[in-house]
Amino acid sequence: MKITTTGSLGNVAQPLVRKLIAAGHEVTVISTKDDRTSEIEALGAKAAVGSISDETFLTEAFKGADAVYTMMPPSMGPGNMIENIAKAGQAYANAIKAAGVTRVVMLSSVGADAAQGTGPVQGVHRVERILQGLDGVNVTVLRSGFFFINFLRDIPLIKSQGIFGNNYDSDDQLALTHPEDLSTALADELQAKGNGFEVKYVVSDVSTGAEIARVFGQAIGKPEMVWTNIPDEQLKQGMLAGGLPEELVGLIVEMGQGVRAGIITRDFFASGANVTGQIKLEKFAEEFKAAYLRN
Repeated sequence: MKITTTGSLGNVAQPLVRKLIAAGHEVTVISTKDDRTSEIEALGAKAAVGSISDETFLTEAFKGADAVYTMMPPSMGPGNMIENIAKAGQAYANAIKAAGVTRVVMLSSVGADAAQGTGPVQGVHRVERILQGLDGVNVTVLRSGFFFINFLRDIPLIKSQGIFGNNYDSDDQLALTHPEDLSTALADELQAKGNGFEVKYVVSDVSTGAEIARVFGQAIGKPEMVWTNIPDEQLKQGMLAGGLPEELVGLIVEMGQGVRAGIITRDFFASGANVTGQIKLEKFAEEFKAAYLRN
């Protein structure tokens, strides 16, 4: 098969590309950065350098593809982030139609069923709706849980202030996903025919903040570590001080509020809370420990 992927060689895309190459497929990798070309080619894939907002570029990159993998970055541009994501989603749809692609697999997120109250996830909600409108295309949406690896960003705060948490409660349930499980599911779907428009969840584990803090604390030799419910305003000021754009900060705070309100995981639990991934919290804690000791 000829398969075009987006996401360059990110945490999910790189293992996905490796799996597709190993399975004998001809892979084209879209990247916004020309300096990734040699790395992409070293894997045995072809590089296509351009913007996912550029419909003309995407159409050319999609031509001849038996399947296309689409993903959206959590933020696009310094302002109007949700609108920019939606516009890129429309560029995807137009290019898919123009190139005659009949199989698409999209990476989405828990909470994408909701139109509002989910922060940056509102962007992929809109893209899901756009791709659902494609005629004659088998589109499978894979909604991921929160990435395990995002907890690695908390290591500096744990080391400097002993704080681990977010702006939701210790007993709020989180759907969690490991990139390896996600790349496996994406590879499987890209090699399958699909059946109209489908939504599936790829979740490795379900846990609470309290349990995550306990497992990580044991792993790094801090058994006293607990989950801290960080007030919205304190979280906001901390991210602003770290240099994040105000609009993105507002969206991230809203996402935590969506967790508190149960909006983010509502559909996942309503649909049966099917956990399909193999890498559980305790296994990821080994990665967390290794990263903690390196930093």
